Amino acid sequence: MQLMREYTFEAAHHLPSVPADHKCSRIHGHSYRIVVYVEGEVNADTGMVIDFAEIDATVTPLVIAHLDHRYLNDLADLKNPTAENLARWIWTRVRPEMPMLKAIEVRETPTCAVLYDGRDEPARPRPA
Repeated sequence: MQLMREYTFEAAHHLPSVPADHKCSRIHGHSYRIVVYVEGEVNADTGMVIDFAEIDATVTPLVIAHLDHRYLNDLADLKNPTAENLARWIWTRVRPEMPMLKAIEVRETPTCAVLYDGRDEPARPRPA
């Protein structure tokens, strides 16, 4: 079974790799929405794949606390904070703590999103 937990945060960024006349080359903000997808078997005793509180206990301190009301370009390991790179950044923090992680969705706007499933990410230890 697959389940999801959604989070929101506010943050600003600019994209340093786009042309100077591109609108995203200037500092701007988003009301981000991220969705954490988890997949696993339903536990016969609990009736759950995982308690949503367990997802919160991982995502809130490892992700939301580092991103909410921040300038994303200031993060040492996220110098080009595209939605794609942000999804990977989140994946590398959550996956070591939550092996049943299936995908990360990052929405910058209601109509623009990326979905990352980690298939191109090399295995590495969780960043400090």
